[in-house]
Amino acid sequence: MNASSSPPAVELAGITKRFPGVVANHDIHLTVHKGTVHAIVGENGAGKSTLMKILYGMQKPDEGTITIDGEQVSLGSPGEAINRGIGMVHQHFMLADNLTVLENTVLGSEGLHGIGSAARRKIQEISDSYHLGVRPDVLVEDLGVADRQRVEILKVLYRGARTLILDEPTAVLVPQEVDALFANLRELKAEGLTVIFISHKLGEVLSVADDITVIRRGTTVASVKPQDVTTRQLAELMVGSELPTPETRESTVTDRPMIEVSGLSLYAGDPEHGRRAVLDGIDFTIHEGEVLGLAGVEGNGQTELIDALIGTRHADEGTIRLGGEEITAWATRRRREGGVGYIPEDRHRHGLLLEAPLWENRILGHVTEEPNSRGFWLNPKAAKQDTERIVEEYDVRTPGIDVTAASLSGGNQQKLIVGREMSHHPRFLIAAHPTRGVDVGAQAQIWDQIREARREGLAVLLISADLDELIGLSDTLRVIYRGRLVADADPATITPEELGSAMTGAASGHLEHDTAPQDDATGEEDR
Repeated sequence: MNASSSPPAVELAGITKRFPGVVANHDIHLTVHKGTVHAIVGENGAGKSTLMKILYGMQKPDEGTITIDGEQVSLGSPGEAINRGIGMVHQHFMLADNLTVLENTVLGSEGLHGIGSAARRKIQEISDSYHLGVRPDVLVEDLGVADRQRVEILKVLYRGARTLILDEPTAVLVPQEVDALFANLRELKAEGLTVIFISHKLGEVLSVADDITVIRRGTTVASVKPQDVTTRQLAELMVGSELPTPETRESTVTDRPMIEVSGLSLYAGDPEHGRRAVLDGIDFTIHEGEVLGLAGVEGNGQTELIDALIGTRHADEGTIRLGGEEITAWATRRRREGGVGYIPEDRHRHGLLLEAPLWENRILGHVTEEPNSRGFWLNPKAAKQDTERIVEEYDVRTPGIDVTAASLSGGNQQKLIVGREMSHHPRFLIAAHPTRGVDVGAQAQIWDQIREARREGLAVLLISADLDELIGLSDTLRVIYRGRLVADADPATITPEELGSAMTGAASGHLEHDTAPQDDATGEEDR
């Protein structure tokens, strides 16, 4: 199809959207041609998500027009957007774990192809056409992240979408899965579909996009072709400054152990029906001034390890020592008071009360500690003052500390959490995906905070799906696979591809930077 001879798939002109105290979008112009992958890049809070919600009918613009396939439209709901051929795959997946792929796909669209054999045929047909490899009868809870994403894509195609909006689709994928997703996108494009791709990852954008629109501070500042810009130039358009790197040049590792984990095991299920180890004999030591990076595809025991370290689940076997003192039996609050900081993997579920003001979120997890309390009493005045300081120091962009956490962009929510945890000068920090869904500007600030604290002797366990971040920030690297630590690597020499390979269980032992095949690739016993 010749994109230039037909009207654009989507055209936005003069889009403006205001919220109390903030203008989210201002005079946005965007033209997306049919059969292309069009990337939208910008910092957190730049207005990308608001713009996509307007295009998906979730919010109405205060000014401006939306034109789809040459026809000006007014979208009052996602249902109306879907009827116009616009589908959206959200950053946080919207699937029901206890239903099959088929049930998830037809849910709410039973009128299209029923719920039986016709629906199954249609799902198989879409899956085959776009090489999605979707299996209709599998329970969603048994699927990995990449497979769930493909189900989400299939769901919007099933509803007849011709233009797909993908919000940060690669945030939780390893490099091999990203390659597979991009192959799927090229397949969609070849069939004449249009993809709008929202991302922070500029290298990926340059490799997959046909056109790129840059949004800064709520307005479109540039439209470029990927072949005309470098990553650095794109970053400068986005944030007005150079692209930061996570690299840590000087070593601050000491010989003083801060956290020592020995023989840690955790079981799921009950003895009668068979128990399985979700953590199996985990051993590691992190010294003062050391960042230990933990690589692994999600669902291989990372969440359970965090739970055991923070005390929300107690290990069935093994010991945990903090600064030489055994804390295996300590409750979560005592661990927090003892110097364990925690940046959670899901800020919405575990890090914030979204409907509470920022200053109340400042207190979360640190109710008994200064400045939030004095003796037995909460001290709201001091907590508010300290929230003002965090907002200032960590560049949390907000109209004030009385707005709700939900009103902040993802990156600003994350900076608030990092500021809260660092304010208690932890001795040991669990940092789970500390920069997920965070733009290059906020990312640089969070990396700086972690490096600064590391210089002062902080021990950090870094869990991240961003392999460049893991390799760049870590002093030591370990790989977790099916609840066991199966491999270790030197961050100075390992490549993201080699690390990604070990994460899928293809390699074990000490990973050397080597082009020769791994002798022991199959030596990892499979439990």
